[in-house]
Amino acid sequence: MELKYKRVLLKLSGEAMGGEHSAVSFEAVEQAARQIAMLHENGVEVGIVIGGGNIWRGRSSGDVEKNRADHIGMLATAINSLAMQDAIEKKGMECVVLSAVEMQRFCDTFSSRAANNALKEGKVVIFACGSGSPFFTTDTAAALRAAEINADVLLLAKNVDAVYSDDPKKNANAVKYDELRYSEVIEKGLRATDLTAITLCSEQNIPILVFAMKDEENILNAVKGQKVGTLIH
Repeated sequence: MELKYKRVLLKLSGEAMGGEHSAVSFEAVEQAARQIAMLHENGVEVGIVIGGGNIWRGRSSGDVEKNRADHIGMLATAINSLAMQDAIEKKGMECVVLSAVEMQRFCDTFSSRAANNALKEGKVVIFACGSGSPFFTTDTAAALRAAEINADVLLLAKNVDAVYSDDPKKNANAVKYDELRYSEVIEKGLRATDLTAITLCSEQNIPILVFAMKDEENILNAVKGQKVGTLIH
């Protein structure tokens, strides 16, 4: 199969890991692992950043001091990362979790060298605990890790299938964008991702593809370069 993108950073939302009756839905995790396996089987090198919103919603989760709230969120991403590692390994792939915060009993500590070596060895790499610093979202952490592993693209898996001019669930006239420039996302105030992630990807010339994983063929079509979701470049 001809690939447009051979090394990707996949950003999964925490909500994609959650279930109706539990913080972590192993059915949802297995579904995501199945799609990651599709990429791996076709020769794509995969790095993953997972949010923690299924467990902890950061500073919206009550009156918690801001730094501590973000620290709790980092731990939530570690839980999701370990759950995803288990699902990926059950698919027969080697997978390592590299954490921005040291937690040697559970996983290895992140370094760009370790990440790049693992990817070259054909392992899936999951990056836990965001950037390791408060006040930065996991989308920004995904952009940072994409730069550090020289990813060809940042794949932003969302609940919506593309970037729209407004919330398509609330506004039937919302315009769907097939392509956008980084500057247009900022100028139009679009909620594709946060401003820091957009700026970092712009500076490092990393394209961002916003798409929905609910259609299992989307992720494979995306790395082939077919029209899926919204391409920001």
